[in-house]
Amino acid sequence: MTEVTTKAQWRARVLAARRARDAVTREAEDRALAAAAAELGGALGPDATVCAYVPVGAEPGSTALLDALMRRVGRILLPVAREPGPLHWAEYHGTEALVSAPFGLREPAQPHLPPSAISEAAAILIPALAVDERGVRLGRGAGFYDRTLDLADPTARLIAVVRDDEVVAELPDESHDIRVGWVLTPVGGLRALGIGS
Repeated sequence: MTEVTTKAQWRARVLAARRARDAVTREAEDRALAAAAAELGGALGPDATVCAYVPVGAEPGSTALLDALMRRVGRILLPVAREPGPLHWAEYHGTEALVSAPFGLREPAQPHLPPSAISEAAAILIPALAVDERGVRLGRGAGFYDRTLDLADPTARLIAVVRDDEVVAELPDESHDIRVGWVLTPVGGLRALGIGS
């Protein structure tokens, strides 16, 4: 078997594994992630703002995760992806208020908030294909989050959302990659990562 060393190889491997996952397993993982998100929301409190996202395709999680958070925190902001530049944001008011968006995404309708709205978040749930124990996150390569996370409050929890087998020992990283300090998985729930070199 070929050693997986580049970001492109890691992406291909994770995406293939996600496509191969059966529906029953995915549904169980999505329920577990929603329960873990509810615990996170309870810890953050009713005045907290959380940035999250609507999972698409075989990404872990579902809108049930957003609804679980919505019952526990004051406000949820979802990304509005437009090229080029950092993400804009919009408030989540339930799945019925989501509209189709570029890149096959779903997002809240107008009004949209500027990229700086991320600075209000106590926690930011970030999509990832994989994350390593050092906090290196593997995204899809578009760089939206790497161009946005510098605007976050330095005390905000940056949380990669992945499946348990997508937490690996080490991923390739580059100087522009922004590391996360936390991971949220179906079995492991929320846990801190050991950020270091």
